[in-house]
Amino acid sequence: MRKVLLFSLLLIAGLLAGQLAPPSGTASEAVRLLTMLCLGFIMVHVGYEFDLDRGKLASYGMDAAVAASAAGLPWLLCAAYFALVLGPAGAPADAGTWTAALLAGCFAAPTSAGLLFAMLAAAGLSASWMFRKARVLAIFDDLATILLLVPLKALVVGWQWQLGVIVLVMAALLALAWRRLHSVRWPVSWPWVLGYAALLVGATEGVYLASKLVDEVMPIHIEVLLPAFALGCILARTGDPHVDDAREGHQDGPESPQEQRVSTLVAAAFMVLVGLSMPALRNEGGSWAGLLGHALVVTLLSNLGKLVPLLCYRRDAGWRTRLALCVGLWPRGEVGAGVLVVSLSYGLGGPMIAVATLSLALNLLLTGAFIVVVKRLLAAEAARAESAAGAAA
Repeated sequence: MRKVLLFSLLLIAGLLAGQLAPPSGTASEAVRLLTMLCLGFIMVHVGYEFDLDRGKLASYGMDAAVAASAAGLPWLLCAAYFALVLGPAGAPADAGTWTAALLAGCFAAPTSAGLLFAMLAAAGLSASWMFRKARVLAIFDDLATILLLVPLKALVVGWQWQLGVIVLVMAALLALAWRRLHSVRWPVSWPWVLGYAALLVGATEGVYLASKLVDEVMPIHIEVLLPAFALGCILARTGDPHVDDAREGHQDGPESPQEQRVSTLVAAAFMVLVGLSMPALRNEGGSWAGLLGHALVVTLLSNLGKLVPLLCYRRDAGWRTRLALCVGLWPRGEVGAGVLVVSLSYGLGGPMIAVATLSLALNLLLTGAFIVVVKRLLAAEAARAESAAGAAA
């Protein structure tokens, strides 16, 4: 658990540094790009380890439905709280208030896939059923959030052709990952993966900047998370008996000690950068004690909304393992922060954004505690199963 503690401290250090001396101008842009680079590196590896059993497509449909529910329920709960409690005082929430609340509340929907996978791996849980299921659900609920942003942006600025382009690109990437799963024989050692991540960040940023020349208000911005994951999915696995593994000069796959050390360093850098990337806290006229109280309630609502898997998978795991899966989905990070940045870019502010930012920061601070809870729940379930097996014998 020392690695989990270290990652947690790095998160806190980045968060405190970002609030006490927030990067601005060139430094802020550098932090954003480095965060995307680390996220791309992590998500290529996530896709590389991702596998689909084409004979069990119905189960993936179930996973997608659970993930969509686990993303949608926190969003709706937080949006309702924003509109009904933090909306204009003395008047019912109007359409404008609900639109702002729905967009700001979307920060609560996505689990931080990169953060979750790095922390669970650091805790030694990468071989567990919970980790395999969390990997699927976290990716699906991030995708659901990214898709959800399309109609929410349309509510704010009206339907634009750029939103249609984003949906088509996402559909094409998912189709590519499905059709070419682990079939492309490119090198997978860490310098290559870092290079792939850099190229993907450059491509997505290039499309964004080029589209700004066409329309400054509504550029095309495709998050690197999905392209990186899709690339990892199509890369052929080292050691797969169906794949020629003779790649000259690149015999080290992602499981070698050197590769693991580099992955740990990238994950550590990612923790600091995520903390630095959090929007600066702004108190626009309210008391900090009041805002913190609202943030606690919103944090509770957002995490309660992630308990959907507890009601599912009863044939696959006991209630402690299912609860551990739910708690594993609580960490928020880069995608949630991205939602808040999008909200700020559309002129949203006030207590909604301040409370959402505080809640996101609080979830970041508690990430290490969440992983400790997950590990203890899984240990208790393993002890119960061992005791039951001993009694049966």
